[in-house]
This record gives sequence, C-alpha cells and structure tokens, in this order.
Amino acid sequence: METMTSPFVKIRRDLHQIPELGFQEFKTQRYLLNYLQSLPQEAIEIKKWKTGLFVKVNGKNPRKTIGYRTDIDGLPITEETELPYRSLHEGNMHACGHDFHMSIALGLVTYFAKNPIDDHLLFIFQPAEEGPGGAEPMLKSEIMQEWKPDLIFALHIAPEYPVGAIALKKGLLFANTSELFIDLKGKGGHAAYPHQTKDMIVAACSLVTQLQTVVARYVDPLDSAVITIGKITGGTVQNIIAEKARLEGTIRTLSVDSMKRVKDRILSLIKGVEIGYECEVSVDFGSMYYQVYNEEKLTEEFMDYMRNHTDIQVIECKEAMTGEDFGYMLREIPGFMFWLGVESEYGLHHSKLNPNEAAIEKAISFLTKYIEYKGNR
Repeated sequence: METMTSPFVKIRRDLHQIPELGFQEFKTQRYLLNYLQSLPQEAIEIKKWKTGLFVKVNGKNPRKTIGYRTDIDGLPITEETELPYRSLHEGNMHACGHDFHMSIALGLVTYFAKNPIDDHLLFIFQPAEEGPGGAEPMLKSEIMQEWKPDLIFALHIAPEYPVGAIALKKGLLFANTSELFIDLKGKGGHAAYPHQTKDMIVAACSLVTQLQTVVARYVDPLDSAVITIGKITGGTVQNIIAEKARLEGTIRTLSVDSMKRVKDRILSLIKGVEIGYECEVSVDFGSMYYQVYNEEKLTEEFMDYMRNHTDIQVIECKEAMTGEDFGYMLREIPGFMFWLGVESEYGLHHSKLNPNEAAIEKAISFLTKYIEYKGNR
C-alpha cells in the first residue's frame, strides 16, 4: 500500500472509517459539506438532496453542463482488514470503493473551484447506490431538472486491473439487475406427522431447483442471465415442520427483454408450487437497476483522449453482470462509466478489500485533464 502523501488519500481514509448504509449517510454528507465549504465559493453552488449533494461549479463562458457522479454509501459488511483506519461503524464497510469514488470527486471539485473552465460542471454525490437506489429518484428531483447536465460520466474501482488503468467498452457495460424475495406459507406441525402439514422447507428447496431451469431453458443461449438465491430461511427447531420459508436472491440479465422473460417465468413457477405444495407464495422483485449502457461516441472520444494525451493504460473490457443504478442516469443523459484499476488481492464486496491508494491521485490527474479538454471546446 502506498504511503499517504495526498490530502485526498487522507480524505479517503477519513471516509473509510464512517461507512453508512443507503439514505443513512448523515456523517458522510456532513463531512463532504464541511470540506466543500472550505473551498473558494465564488464559482460554487451547493444544494442538499436527502443525504446526497449537488455541487455546481459555474463556468466562465458556458455552452453546456458536464456531469460527474459519485456514490457515497457503504455496505452491511463487517470489515476484516487490519488497517489503522478501518471502519468505526460496526457491521458496515466501504467494501465497494465508494470512499475512493468520493475522494476522487472531491479532488476534481477542488481543482475546478480554483480553476473554473468555460462550461458548467455538476458533481453529484449520490446516496443509496447499494440499495434501495438513489440514482433514479435523484434524477427526478427538482434540482436535477434545474441543473441537468448535457453529458455525464462516472467511474467504479476494479480490484482486478493495474493501478490507474481504465477499462471500458462502448455499449452495454453492466447488466440489468433485480432483487428477488419469495415468501412461502404452508402449515406447520410435529415432525412425526408430516402428513398433517404443508412443509415449506421442502417447497422452498423444490422452488430453488426449479429456478435453475429458467436461465437454461427460457433465455436465449446467445443472451446471458443469472438467477442466484443467496439466502434461505425457514423453520424454528429440528423437530417442527416449517410453516414458513423465505428465499432471497438476485436476477441479472444483459437485456431488458430477458429480464421480463425471467420474471414472467418465475411467476409461472410460483403458481405451480402453490398448486403442488398447497401453499401460498408471494414474490417481491424489490429494486431494479437499469443496465449501464455507454454512449458510443462519447466513450470512443474518452478512450481516444486517454490513449493520445495521457500515459494511462486503456483496456477494452467485456460487459459484466454487475449492477449499477447509474444506468438510470445514462438512460436519460448521454455518457459513460469506466472501471478504475486499484489492484487489490480481494474483490468488491469482500470484507478484506484493500485497494491501492495510488489510484486516487492518478484518477484525479487524468480526469482533470479530460474535463478541461471537454469543457473548453
């Protein structure tokens, strides 16, 4: 790990200690505000939105507004690193790199607050990316409608790539995602009298097996989809047949049409389980994140700029089954998202994630140059 030399590394470490869940980012918002208010205010306008922030840097001769989005929430994960600045919030951790994202965004705001360009800049500090989803309601807010950018971009750290490298592609980058919660209710009873009960452990296990046929038999083999059941709960003790059971999972697809087909098939399977196991089943698809689709012209321009004007390694990557609610913003505003390499042994959402902090200054440096190029022409 790099020795701390940058003020934005210190900021990252401060933020790493106070991870907060979606729409609970009160300390985080306060920290961001305190820092932003310490900058020269001549060109800056700041507006709160729930636990997030909009920060506008007014241009000198504006023709357009360039948007940059960062997410600010953490995850309900107990940190298992030995870092001296590990999480002080027991059970929560910045295990997806949003502390990196925020420190990079603050580095950009700092530079442009002191060195405004021709065009307006809008920095969006978005809560609840990990859930229940902050991008879509933030996009619909009055502030966004007033300050809506003409183009927008964002980054996400990637532990698998070299420090400071960027990886992206034109078109689809991240999948459509949906939560999946299924509750089954039957009739409990004594383990010795199964014929007098409706066993929801058996029904739930059967349904899990049936769900695995959805992708194999109802999705085009040339398309891609995933159904993962990550949690099963049910029952009380070993000698009581369970009256209730609950499945929790996620759905990922590379097309909007496939998401609809998968959900329709799940609903059909549930009807069959209700009949076959004489029970009641309810389903909740929770929050859905729209695919991240990079606008081709802007993405190609960004890649060309990085190749021709910086020493940054540019990697053309494949699409991934990860989800990001930034997709809602890209559905309405032309733009792109890219991966930023941070070279960590452990991956995203891991309790030992430890990204290389050298990536912070690298990202601030090349993004400052790109925004100046984009906003002065």
